[in-house]
Amino acid sequence: MPPDQAMGVATAVVPHGGTPCRNAADPARGVLPSRSVRVRRIDAELPRTVHERLTRLLARRVAQATAVDATFGADVAERVARFTLGGGRRIRPQFLWWGLRACGLPDDEQIEAALQLGAALELIQTCALVHDDVMDQAPVRRGRPALHVDFTAQYRPSAPADGARFGESAAILAGDLALAWADDEAAALDLTGPQARRLRETWSQMRLEMVAGQYLDVQGEHTRNRSLRQAIRAACLKTALYTVERPLQLGAILGRADETTLRALCSAGRGAGLAFQLRDDLDDAFGDPVRRDKPAAGDLRAGKPTYLVALAHARAERDDDHRSLAILARSGSQDLDDDDLDDLRYVLERTGARQLVEDKIRHLAAQSARHLDSAPLDPVAHTRLRLLLRQVAGTPTSPNRSAGVVEGAAR
Repeated sequence: MPPDQAMGVATAVVPHGGTPCRNAADPARGVLPSRSVRVRRIDAELPRTVHERLTRLLARRVAQATAVDATFGADVAERVARFTLGGGRRIRPQFLWWGLRACGLPDDEQIEAALQLGAALELIQTCALVHDDVMDQAPVRRGRPALHVDFTAQYRPSAPADGARFGESAAILAGDLALAWADDEAAALDLTGPQARRLRETWSQMRLEMVAGQYLDVQGEHTRNRSLRQAIRAACLKTALYTVERPLQLGAILGRADETTLRALCSAGRGAGLAFQLRDDLDDAFGDPVRRDKPAAGDLRAGKPTYLVALAHARAERDDDHRSLAILARSGSQDLDDDDLDDLRYVLERTGARQLVEDKIRHLAAQSARHLDSAPLDPVAHTRLRLLLRQVAGTPTSPNRSAGVVEGAAR
């Protein structure tokens, strides 16, 4: 075995035919040992590496905010920092890193850019979760009070009448601050030329898709839209693209991947990312609440237009099943008791929706693996990406999914 592979750093061996990405390591040229060791360490400890970078970055950002105003720094900036550092498994930076590593051994400039973008992805995730909790009126996140609840509790003694509104307003501003910091990091990348332009375009597209997906989610909830097409579209925009495909794409662009490899990685990411959201929908309805960082059956209580519920509705309509339709109409009420939730779960089972979603998840995971296998990737990165994509999809073949690399879906 070549020494770089023995250390967990792949050479330019191509496992699936074709030629590797243009940036793949060339043993004939030699590899600097110090860079090999650095890459190996990041490979093994990426979440920790990103966390340490975030810790340093957020310390600077909090100091800047505090210099502007001490109250703003203590109330808002410090909360954003605590939230960002207080949970999550850094799944988006992992996809970005392994999208880069799929193209071989990165140079120092690429390593720095990947870690900087990885930190930015975690900040944009903070924005998404904080805003999502406000829109969903979710009281808990990651086992602690959601940010808007925490703000409300802090100032309840001084302004009890409109405390909830204040808490929501403050949380929106906290999410905005996280997004601004994320964009600052992305904009500060020390890159030039076509590569920098493509990274900026992909970053911008990712933000747009995330907001569009969230809008479809709340619009469908408000209008009680049960369109299967819109449910899949919202899941793709708000989760599949933002969580898996775009981070992979950002990494592959950093690695100067050829177009064939880029398309294969994006397709693999989209399939697994969509499976990720569908699995989260199932876990919301049927999963163990102890293993989730959000209240059980939150989507059913909110009446979210998930693919699972849309599918049950379509099947009940097809079968002229008025009783199931009447039960499904109860979703969207925060007053649902355990019996109501059991009735809803029964309908999701009775209509076959649960099994159909399970089948679709398996199909998407298999499709994702085929796309990944079609690309000439660095062998170490291929192995890690295959495992990551399976874990994200939550397929039965994944070992102990809940203890793996994946956090709960953002929404």
